[in-house]
Amino acid sequence: MALRRRKKQSDETPDEQVADVEVEGVRHSGPWDASERSPGDDPAYIDLGALQVRVRVGLNLEMPVDESDDIGSVVFVTDDSALELRAFAANKSGGLWDEVRDDLILEVERLNGECEQVDGPFGPELHVRVPVQVEGEDGFQPSRIVGIEGPRWLLRATFLGDAGLNPSDEGILMDALRDVIVVRGDEPRLLREALLLTPPSTNTVVLDDE
Repeated sequence: MALRRRKKQSDETPDEQVADVEVEGVRHSGPWDASERSPGDDPAYIDLGALQVRVRVGLNLEMPVDESDDIGSVVFVTDDSALELRAFAANKSGGLWDEVRDDLILEVERLNGECEQVDGPFGPELHVRVPVQVEGEDGFQPSRIVGIEGPRWLLRATFLGDAGLNPSDEGILMDALRDVIVVRGDEPRLLREALLLTPPSTNTVVLDDE
């Protein structure tokens, strides 16, 4: 699914405005909670339910469907890299990323991969290499896994391809991550419950380079 930006028509209902809230700490430049930012009248934003994401020229957007026909992730794709985003319910006190990170380290070890924990712009993150078969030859899949905690949610961002092999704190994919708005909702949810996504109302959005 390739999604591109379109201009809003004059008869469209504008999104409800939320006054910008200053956020301290690792999220001072995003990603945001729905109580802190809203897309407003920015036509580059696409509403996917639990996530609102901003598209750009040079990015394709994919929404894989799992075996249960649910959509748990959205993937930004460039020529040589990708960024997968998944959101989960968390508790008010935080600390879920510490638990999830430990689980991921154990899973990488189970797969005989390599995992290094480093300090990134959002705190501890994982740089991973998992062995794979590529056209019958041994290889590895690099990834950079970042966890960001907000008000009762955890956003897990996985950089793949060149962005996983050569991590950078700048670039179009990092900008896309910082632009994300998480819509957690007020309903009770189980800890680690996936915040499922919904496709936008249209699969094609006409992009203007202006």
